[in-house]
Amino acid sequence: MDVELIFQLAGAGIIIAALNQLLSRAGRDDIALLITIAGLAGGLYVVVQQVNGLFDGIKRIFGL
Repeated sequence: MDVELIFQLAGAGIIIAALNQLLSRAGRDDIALLITIAGLAGGLYVVVQQVNGLFDGIKRIFGL
């Protein structure tokens, strides 16, 4: 896993948190929740891709 990936996920989390606070203070709690869920889904998608790559590497090592 690259350090870049960790920084990208952290940066996305900071941006999502800032948008969430901004929209919540503006009274748009429904959109803030949607933004948070979309950010979480995007982050999970990236993590799942990395885990999939890990399992593919393990399969190649053991010849399965």
